[in-house]
Order: sequence, then structure tokens, then C-alpha cells
Amino acid sequence: MARKLEVRGLYHEPTSTFSYVAWDPETGDAAIIDAVLDYDGAAGRTGTASASALLAIVAREGLAVRWILETHAHADHLSAAGFLHARTRAPIGIGAGITSVQATFSEIYNFGPEFPTDGRQFDRLFADGERFALGGVEVTVLATPGHTSDSVTYLAGDAAFIGDTLFAPDYGSARCDFPGGDAATLFRSVQRLYALPPDTRLFLCHDYPPDGRAPRCEWSVAEQRAGNIHIDAGTAADHFVAMRSARDQTLGMPALIIPSVQVNIRAGRLPEPENNGTRYLRVPLDKL
Repeated sequence: MARKLEVRGLYHEPTSTFSYVAWDPETGDAAIIDAVLDYDGAAGRTGTASASALLAIVAREGLAVRWILETHAHADHLSAAGFLHARTRAPIGIGAGITSVQATFSEIYNFGPEFPTDGRQFDRLFADGERFALGGVEVTVLATPGHTSDSVTYLAGDAAFIGDTLFAPDYGSARCDFPGGDAATLFRSVQRLYALPPDTRLFLCHDYPPDGRAPRCEWSVAEQRAGNIHIDAGTAADHFVAMRSARDQTLGMPALIIPSVQVNIRAGRLPEPENNGTRYLRVPLDKL
């Protein structure tokens, strides 16, 4: 029987984000996925309590962090990948599409030639179908773009970490109106997930539960196929694209898109301090 990953999810309530520690129970080799850097926008203050809680799981379980993984360059929270890399020395991985995201947002933020857009800020850029080991468990990278051009799913046995490709069945699917997003592409990406075995565990990056339901990080392929309100097993591509496009026109920008993207395309590292010792984030006015 193939090994199953042990998975522990932590919910970051301010951004409705799930971060994960996933590990091979036989070797203790672990990955940390979609970690959050705490951020107080009113004060411009960062914090590492949420990321440290992930490291506490690692310590308590006696794990060795082998990978720090991002499902995409998030627009709704700052990544703690840089902090975790400094503590664990584990490599940071993301989908190869990050280079197009970097190019787009480097222009928006006017970072100039001193900001490379070839993905070198990350230790590994994963192509579709690429494989790597987490202990004795093989992980396959599935390109699942549509929400963003760099979105990937990490598939390890019966566990799939799907980023923002799908939300809970009662909430639906990810928006597609960011640069590089496309509803028809997202439809095809969801079909890749729906082709997985019905009992595959899909681990979400976000949950926005209605009143009366606690946040839930894990849903099966069968549950999503049967009950996702935006895209179930019988949804036609043209219907989904029309619905998604109309819905996206009603949505405002995520509250943290301006600070988060410029940190996340740097692999979760803050800008270098300026000559007064202070780090600064840019705000592009009238641009987004």
C-alpha cells in the first residue's frame, strides 16, 4: 500500500487562509505549504506568530522540513516562506509560471531592472508533471492555472494541495480576473482535479464558511464533483465561464493585494532596507 501523508492544517482567521505541515510518517520528512506572514496593514507591521505555530508542529512531531512550497503567488496574504527558509534552510518551490507573474507585477510596481523576473528568488520552479520526493512519498506537480498563471497543485498519493483552484463546495471557485487569470483555463484545471480518484483529499488554501459551519480544510474529489455550487461534475464549460466572468465583475480587490504580491513574488522576502534601515512597500496609485 502506498504511504499516505500526515497533514496538519492551521487556519489564519484574518485572511481565511489554511497553511499546512505535511509529512511522511515513516521518515518524518515534511513540507510546509502556503505559510502566512502576519501583517497589520494599519501599522505596516509584520509578525511571525502564525509561521512559528507551523514550526511548533514540526518540533512537536520531530519532523525535518525538506520543502517550503507555494501553490501560487498569493494576492490575499503575505507569504512566510522567507522567514521559514531562514529558520530551516529548506528550499522554496513554486510553479514555473511565477516568471510571468513577476514580469507583470514588476511593471505595475516599477521595480526596474534590479528586480529579476526569471524566478531566481525561488530555489525550484516546478514544471507541469515534475516529480520530487518527500521521504518515501512521491509528489507530482500538476499545473492548475486559471486563477493565476503560476497556480499549481501538489499531488502526493491521496492528498492534493490545490491552492485557490477550488474553495469549499458551498463557496465555489476562485476568481479569474487577476493578470494572467482566465475562466476557461480554470475550468480545464478543475477537470484535472475531478479526474483524480473520488476519495482523493483536496486541501484548500482558503475557506469562507457560512454561518453555522466551522472552517474546513479538506474535501474529497467526490464531494466537490457532487456539490460545488460553481462547478460540479455536470457543469458545462461555457456556463462556468459566463458565471465566473459575471461574478468577477462584482468583486473588489483583495484587501492585501498591494502589499502581498510584491512580497510574494520575492519568495516571501521583504524588500531590502533603505539607507535609513527601514524596509518599504510600494503603493501603485490608480493602477489596479
